[in-house]
Amino acid sequence: MTDIIYIFGHKNPDTDSISAAIAYAELKKRLGFNAIAKRLGDINQETDFVLNYFNIPKPDILPTVKTQVSDLNLDKVIPISPDSSIKTAWMLMKKNNVKTLAVIDENEKFLGLVTLSNITSKYMDTLENNIIKTPLRNILETLNAKIILGDEAKFNSNGKIVVAALSPESMKPFIEKGDIVIIGNRKDSQKKAIELGANCLIITGGFSAEDEILELAKQNNCIIINTPNDTYTTARLINQSIPVKYVMTTENIISFHIDDFVDEIRDKMLQTRYRSYPVLDENNKIYGFISRYHLISQKKKQVILVDHNERSQTVHGIDDAEILEIIDHHRVADIQTGKPIFFRNEPVGSTSTIIAGMYFENGIRPPKNIAGLLCAAIISDTVKFKSPTCTYIDKITAERLAEIAGIDIESFALEMFRAGTSLQNRTPEEIFFQDFKEFKLGKYKIGISQVNTMNVESLGETKNDLLNFMNKLCNEKGYDLLIIMLTDIIREGSEIIFTGKEKDLIAKAFNVDVHNNFVFLPGVISRKKQIIPPLSQIIE
Repeated sequence: MTDIIYIFGHKNPDTDSISAAIAYAELKKRLGFNAIAKRLGDINQETDFVLNYFNIPKPDILPTVKTQVSDLNLDKVIPISPDSSIKTAWMLMKKNNVKTLAVIDENEKFLGLVTLSNITSKYMDTLENNIIKTPLRNILETLNAKIILGDEAKFNSNGKIVVAALSPESMKPFIEKGDIVIIGNRKDSQKKAIELGANCLIITGGFSAEDEILELAKQNNCIIINTPNDTYTTARLINQSIPVKYVMTTENIISFHIDDFVDEIRDKMLQTRYRSYPVLDENNKIYGFISRYHLISQKKKQVILVDHNERSQTVHGIDDAEILEIIDHHRVADIQTGKPIFFRNEPVGSTSTIIAGMYFENGIRPPKNIAGLLCAAIISDTVKFKSPTCTYIDKITAERLAEIAGIDIESFALEMFRAGTSLQNRTPEEIFFQDFKEFKLGKYKIGISQVNTMNVESLGETKNDLLNFMNKLCNEKGYDLLIIMLTDIIREGSEIIFTGKEKDLIAKAFNVDVHNNFVFLPGVISRKKQIIPPLSQIIE
């Protein structure tokens, strides 16, 4: 599967923004790309109605596109259980050409690390104290040995290792009860070791034991195993049966999370000198290993912007992402890219009109639910073809999509607007940010919200609450001008509420009185075509 491409509209998304992202992601999938639709904020009532009507799940929120650890091609994890022998760990390292293994439990949870230096240092410690604390199965595996007699469960893993190279009468000072004795095929020595309390005899050279020895061992609960190795090799190899849990590192491990930002981990990595660092997920399972090399070869998230091309309206961290395309119907603003991209900007009433056209251009008929979604977005953005932004292309495209979706435009539009214009039980903040966009016009920071209503006169005290909220927001965020358009679908005009130290721009742009912060503008229903252009001209 190719890299994921994230497709999203602007912050505080409207129906067109969400619909365009979903529909374009579907088109990209049909063209062979691994595209996913996302959103940058909560959806409004109208969009929620549309998604439910066509049974389409809402996209997940994309909080940022800054490069995260999960975006990198991390080194693969070679896991090992804590009871595995260091010989197994060593073989895994050689086989996979790595110097660090992740130690995990039976639930794949991260326990620690075993490194090449762990093995060498702890191996030397074991040679000094002769106690290996290992289960019998590790010894059998390491020595290629097999059990001749005894119960594995009765093996004493805390016994010390003794090589019985002395005569039987000289062995007593060296062998204690519970010891593990490496021994040859000498019957008298085997007998003496058992009598001295050996817990386990390891007979070398591939030899077995005589019946008399087996009977004596049975009486004394002594385990007997044999190995094909000679005595020297057996003594050298047995220390490699130590479980990795006794040599692994568990404290002061510097690890990272898959959601960590690369910018934030860089400094911590530069302050230390480890070869690699474990990366864990939310369940404490190891995801991979990261090293300094990955910071040099980091991979950016790939994104496609729809229905916007303003920095202030797009996702956090856009400078860290690779923008592949922009599909929009607004003015060309201030998004910058590092290389040429596919940029499609058309003077139509809805981005969804452009997306629908791209389906038809590629000879692809949009699915019924996607066609309905696109049609609803066109109706919404053009206020059912009444907006001055609406073009002939919008209208014929919506009609074609309605036919595919099996909906009647008139009845559907009425139902959609009724669902989307209800402002009951909603706070001024919720109303204001339902469809809010921020613009940088010259030296001014301007914010413009738009809300559709079936009857602007019925809002009453809500308008004063909105103005109070806007005054507070203007002071907190440093806006030069804040506007909300209360667009009356029936009267085909907008009452605008405005505030800010530069509210005289409203007076100059629309030739109105600005003393009471409220004015009704007949015929004004488009933010893009009837609010932004006059303000831009006055500012310029």
